[in-house]
Amino acid sequence: MAYATVAGLPVSVGLYTAFVPMIVYALLGTSRVLSVSSTTTLAILAGTQLGLAVPDGDPGKLITAAATLTALAGALLIAASVLRLGFIANFISSPVLTGFKAGIGLVIVLDQVPKLLGVHITKEGFFRDILSVAQHLPETSMLTLTIAGSALLTLLAMERLWPHSPAPLVAVSAGIALSWLLGLEAVGVATVGFIPQSLPSITLPSLALVEQLLPGALGIALMSFTETIAAGRAFAVATDPPIRANRELLATGAANLAGAFFGAMPAGGGTSQTAVVRAVGGHTQKASLVTASAAAATMLVLAPLLGLLPQAVLAAIVIVYSVGLIKPAEFASIRRIRRMEFRWALAAFLGVLIFGTLQGIVVAIVLSLIGLSSQAANPKVYVIGRKRGADLLRPLSPEHPDDETFEGLLILRPEGRLFFANAQQVADKMQALVAKHKPRVVTLDMSRVIDVEYSALQMMVEGERRMTEQGVTVWLAGLNPSVLEYVRASGFDNQLGPERLFHNTRAAIHHYTTSFNCS
Repeated sequence: MAYATVAGLPVSVGLYTAFVPMIVYALLGTSRVLSVSSTTTLAILAGTQLGLAVPDGDPGKLITAAATLTALAGALLIAASVLRLGFIANFISSPVLTGFKAGIGLVIVLDQVPKLLGVHITKEGFFRDILSVAQHLPETSMLTLTIAGSALLTLLAMERLWPHSPAPLVAVSAGIALSWLLGLEAVGVATVGFIPQSLPSITLPSLALVEQLLPGALGIALMSFTETIAAGRAFAVATDPPIRANRELLATGAANLAGAFFGAMPAGGGTSQTAVVRAVGGHTQKASLVTASAAAATMLVLAPLLGLLPQAVLAAIVIVYSVGLIKPAEFASIRRIRRMEFRWALAAFLGVLIFGTLQGIVVAIVLSLIGLSSQAANPKVYVIGRKRGADLLRPLSPEHPDDETFEGLLILRPEGRLFFANAQQVADKMQALVAKHKPRVVTLDMSRVIDVEYSALQMMVEGERRMTEQGVTVWLAGLNPSVLEYVRASGFDNQLGPERLFHNTRAAIHHYTTSFNCS
């Protein structure tokens, strides 16, 4: 219900999302305990897209638009399953996702603040909304603020003293009781209002909205699948069957597509919901079926009572369970280990705040691709030495100053895949090391090179020619089978001759030391 308010939808939509999608995933999913309904990330993404599609906020149009958006996300996930695109689960890097979710968390918190204060603002973007909230502070309803503050304190205290407790249920029950006893709606406190006392009716998506909602549906489908896979893997235990990514695409897609026709909003696997399932001893999808049954019972029996719930209590619940998306410790950990990835996380965080949530997905994806390209385009090239008194080859480093090298022999070890984007970088690094050490023989230890693309192979051939002109002999050692196959297909092996190709680097060292009387 609280997530539905984040998306700007009636609270009943939250119940619908905890009903049909949960049943469908329980029947098709590969995770035994994953709880599939809405999440904070999906709610804010859906709310942003629905706000663009239905700027006047008409409830009927919002329901239709939500059904269309959910159906599109489901269809895209099913199509991805057919195309076996399960690998996209790892498409966004972990640091970028950390920054993206932190930005989402801040946006959600700010979005709920006016409900805590009992004021209304026109949403114009994160930073403008901060100014707008500040300008409306004098209009704060003290009664609404008191109710919100009490709910916040209750939730925080119970979560701290009793983790995974039914704290939201306690807050909701207390809010409803207070509203009924004091007649809060009559004194100006906003409440949930009318909730239909029935199971969800059939809701048909609108073809007229498909073109407008498709870009947002793409982002929502990606985040739904990313969160689903992450949560499913996080809560799997050794005895559980493996999480199958392509089957998860199908299950999550079917859950969304079916839910769309029953008024549900976009759904995905939720970390907090699944944590509750594990905490109370859930081991199978029977827990999801029980949850769906409880949602149905709530719709049929408790709907009139839920209508009395103050909006401020729902806002407090959203804030308490959205703040967890903001993880300063994780930012600090990323910064301590990898400064570059920390900058990506920070950029993704700011991207959400500056450009908006849906655009923030694009920022996150672009940053992940830039990060991947940067790492792939700049592989390491190590100078290799041998541990003194042992048959251990390793990169020379200040930590091992006693490692031995061989006069006139330079052993270089490139790592990774050599292809058009990094071939020149690798060649330049090798040339610089040759100029520095001035060897008579350069041995390329290719044992860490998993693949050589055509452009990189041409660069190797050209590099060998230049080295020969400089009076330096090039040897190759430790070629993997596929790399050796490409070298042979190009004729480079004939250019080198069998005397310059070695099974491994140790054989090259032995040949050098015996041929040149070195030790």
